[in-house]
Amino acid sequence: MRQTIIDKLQRLSECNRRLDRFWLPVGDWQKSRDWYRRHLGFEVDFEIPDRKTVAMRAGAYLTMFLFESEVLPCPGISFAIPVDDVDAKYEELIAEGIPFIHPPMKVFWGYGAELCDPDGYRFRLWDEKSMKEKGSA
Repeated sequence: MRQTIIDKLQRLSECNRRLDRFWLPVGDWQKSRDWYRRHLGFEVDFEIPDRKTVAMRAGAYLTMFLFESEVLPCPGISFAIPVDDVDAKYEELIAEGIPFIHPPMKVFWGYGAELCDPDGYRFRLWDEKSMKEKGSA
């Protein structure tokens, strides 16, 4: 069942790219920009300093706009970020002092690790190989 869902999501991602950008309010746009670049490998597309906004690319088809504003809690919302090796990425970030909600493990959505960014947004790190080998029901 889970592999069927993964396969459908991959096909959808390859042929139907409807979500191409989203906006997140952050407490400090420069601090957040640096955090995403350093820890998750996002690339700066462009900045609008007078608006305290940065556009960051999260892969070829998705742009995340970080803008400085009040941050409100978003319970239940999380973002999935594919990495090359979730276990290695976890070890790298733990060594840098980044706290995790949980280490890589089997969870309801498959296999991966969860952490929060400086503003409390939840991210689920996963990789295709571990998901197939360790995340199946």
